[in-house]
Amino acid sequence: MKILFFIIVVLATTTTVNFGKSTPHFLSDDLINFINSKNTTWKAGRNFNINTSDFLTKRISNILPRKEIKHTLPTKIHSVDLEAIPEFFDAREAWPECASVIGDIKDQGACVAGWAFAAVGTIGDRICIHSNATIQMNLSAIDLMTCSNECNYGCTGGLLVEGWYYWSTVGIVTGGKYGTNDGCKPYSIEPCDHYDSETCGIGYAPDCVKVCDEGSSLEYESDLKTGAPYYVVQSEVQMQTEIMTNGPIASSFKVYEDFFLYESGVYQQVTGRYFRREAAKLIGWGVENGVPYWLAVNSWNENWGENGYFRILRGSNECEIETEPLAGIPKF
Repeated sequence: MKILFFIIVVLATTTTVNFGKSTPHFLSDDLINFINSKNTTWKAGRNFNINTSDFLTKRISNILPRKEIKHTLPTKIHSVDLEAIPEFFDAREAWPECASVIGDIKDQGACVAGWAFAAVGTIGDRICIHSNATIQMNLSAIDLMTCSNECNYGCTGGLLVEGWYYWSTVGIVTGGKYGTNDGCKPYSIEPCDHYDSETCGIGYAPDCVKVCDEGSSLEYESDLKTGAPYYVVQSEVQMQTEIMTNGPIASSFKVYEDFFLYESGVYQQVTGRYFRREAAKLIGWGVENGVPYWLAVNSWNENWGENGYFRILRGSNECEIETEPLAGIPKF
């Protein structure tokens, strides 16, 4: 087993409110009540036990800095028809035969695997969409996490863009949820009950083994799935056009303390320290009470947020969600 020890440095506190001499614990009822008292565009609630360690919560949202990326990022530019972009769009409704794939909520457990789930989830969605729903499969997050040389940091974080690079150059095998026999290499980190700090331990990723799990009838090399070169889509309308045309996209964003408390509504940062980055699938958009949002799929299980989903402010690059969205086209 690969046990990696590391120190996460939390940046200096930069909040939008001054609490005075003592700042409430970021999982406390005081902070929940404060956020809800602001009557902002979203509601805060309890997703994590207040005794959950800082170490654990930092493990959950820790995607490595953009500056470490070694590969160039080609930009795809669509010819945009503004009149063709609807006010509401949901990829599950646009491709109903792939809805169960697109809307599936994963559980990364106590492991920094959001970047991997965002990458393989988006790729899996697009395999279904571009095969006209004739191919429906889960790609293995654990294979990507452990076998990519450029983003092989186990449970301590990863590079979203390097995940796409690995898919386009080497390939990723199939693999479903923890405890299943789905595919070549199902996820090996057990689910985590965020409400129970005693049962939610720290996850460790295994070493890279380019062999399918025992009991699988698949062969690793022949199970590898690859895609055309990945690309970036930048700007709100480019992102919308890409999603409408080719399916969900993956994007990283800044995670602040208040994001852990998100329960419903359209998230925008209200208060709290910056932790680091997370990644998610963007599957659509809409408007609520005049507030535009992106519809996103997280991998913190169905007990978090809006049954595993969240909505985040659209059009103003909230938490840098619109800075560098990634996509690619599968090969068959």
